[in-house]
Amino acid sequence: MAPFLRVENLVKSFGTTTVVKGVNFAFNKGEFVSLLGPSGCGKTTILRMIAGFENPTSGSITVDGQDITNLKPNQRQLGMVFQAYALFPNLNVGDNIAFGLKIAGMPADQRRARVEEMLKLIGLPGFEKRYPYEMSGGQQQRVALARAIAPRPRMLLLDEPLSALDAKIRVSLREEIRAIQLDLGITTIFVTHDQEEALSISDRVVVMNAGNIDQLGAPHEIYNKPATRFVATFVGHLNTIEATVVSASKHQVNIDGQIVTLPSLPDGAVTNAPISLTLRPEVLSVGERAGSDITLTGTVSDVTFLGSVIRLRVALGKNIISLDTFNDQRTAPPARGDAITVSLASKDLLILEN
Repeated sequence: MAPFLRVENLVKSFGTTTVVKGVNFAFNKGEFVSLLGPSGCGKTTILRMIAGFENPTSGSITVDGQDITNLKPNQRQLGMVFQAYALFPNLNVGDNIAFGLKIAGMPADQRRARVEEMLKLIGLPGFEKRYPYEMSGGQQQRVALARAIAPRPRMLLLDEPLSALDAKIRVSLREEIRAIQLDLGITTIFVTHDQEEALSISDRVVVMNAGNIDQLGAPHEIYNKPATRFVATFVGHLNTIEATVVSASKHQVNIDGQIVTLPSLPDGAVTNAPISLTLRPEVLSVGERAGSDITLTGTVSDVTFLGSVIRLRVALGKNIISLDTFNDQRTAPPARGDAITVSLASKDLLILEN
């Protein structure tokens, strides 16, 4: 099956600065894909080129077999939702949603029916006579979403649509957006700098770094098998442990005086050379754990209560690692200064070479 969206060798330069550097990807019809990365990495520029608001310096964009690289935005049949709600303040909700339909020449009775359908879809039936200033930020963004999908676009583009909302509303609305996307089966590209948003609602995630794609994959692949050091550190919390190779042939390393055997070492590893190991906080356990083949001893340097989870910082020596343990109301958590043993499986230690 041919990809629904294909981007090939896409480049965008502003003067002497290149912000998108030969990007390639292909997505299937109905996929929800997030472009994830820090500010300035090129993710919004890519979205704007797909939408037609920026012209590529070079490269091509194809949607459903049609080359849209040089088409005007209104010729692409794409829906766009912006970070700012961009609703017309002088129009009520119904007229805002119907705006694109009116421009397209849809008869008034069909417009009214479509607006009613959209208001039910976004959970705001009966709001058609209200004005934007009479609504909360979350409600306004729902209206902006309804306006984008009312003309039945072949693809939906979302440019950080939740960043202006408070945390609780963000979680609720992102779940609603995903539910609507699944209900409509519409191919969706979602731009965000929030890793939790990207991982929680996407079929696949594109991690951007300085105008390039560092990794493209399913959320569990991005998190559990990061392709680069940037992906590993940007997506989720990561412990970094500085160690020394004790025996390259036996795959042994020294972590603050504690000898650990790893499944493997990188090609070219040299005895007595430094090496950086990484691991996620959740792969560590307090005390012995079945399936673990490494135990490390240290001292609790900090305890942070986060409700259902307690985050411990443990000094192994020069290395300080974080680990998360569930809050058990029947047992007091460790205290600062306590000696502690932590365990993990050697397979969960990552060695990132780039």
